[in-house]
Amino acid sequence: MDSIEEKRVYGDREGATQVYVASSFGVVRVRVAGETVGEFGLCARCDAVDVAATAEEIAIATDDDVELLEPAADASDADLAGTGFGPAVAVGADGSRLLAAGPNRRVARREDGEWRTLSDEFEPTVRALDGDLLATDRGVYRVHDGELDHAGLTDVRDVSAAGVPLAATADGLYKLGNGWMEVLEGSFTVVAADPRSEPGNLRRAHAISEGGAYDYGADAEAWRELDVAGEIVDIGYADAVYAVTDDGRFLAATDSEWRSQVLGIDDVAGVAVVPP
Repeated sequence: MDSIEEKRVYGDREGATQVYVASSFGVVRVRVAGETVGEFGLCARCDAVDVAATAEEIAIATDDDVELLEPAADASDADLAGTGFGPAVAVGADGSRLLAAGPNRRVARREDGEWRTLSDEFEPTVRALDGDLLATDRGVYRVHDGELDHAGLTDVRDVSAAGVPLAATADGLYKLGNGWMEVLEGSFTVVAADPRSEPGNLRRAHAISEGGAYDYGADAEAWRELDVAGEIVDIGYADAVYAVTDDGRFLAATDSEWRSQVLGIDDVAGVAVVPP
């Protein structure tokens, strides 16, 4: 594994977007402008299993707690502040609020600096969170009126809430319309959509299956297969599309051509883009 103790810089920080990558080695902050990767470096050492970002908070899920990292922190080793949630397996952002799930059947939403428990007896295994949706081994669940309601499907690996809800499952990629409708066949592991998508529409979206990668563009209104090397584990959006691979490569694209930057970490778990 390449060392990332020495930061690498490709231009000014002004106007850059901050992207955070979670791994078993720690959290890497990457500054990007479009598809250009600027400064990047390890900003916190921990065994991170997931990461989420709001405009005010960066949340890191670990085996000990959901930790908060100051988005504007400039130190190479930023402090992590515990929130009192406890051990976490997933964390997500629902607008300005955080949602977290633990291995002890607890699911909670953070409101006004405090965790409000939605369930402490949630039996399904939570695999991913996005917006008000939970991807679990027993299907999609939605946070509704302070409770968790089953919303259909089974064996869901990932979920996306923006625009049109999408679900990556063991037997296909689904979108929510008049019920869940299959849009691609196969065994899917990752799905994401541009958070700037208007309700009922997808601005852009991506899905990763065990056999390939796909993207959706509003201009074409269709899914197309992409040629992307590596095992993509998560995707985020800003002026460009950003993806991370399990072996620590950071990918950026404004069209179908992807640029790649080795971050010097492996066992990557997720990526979060700080919204403007």
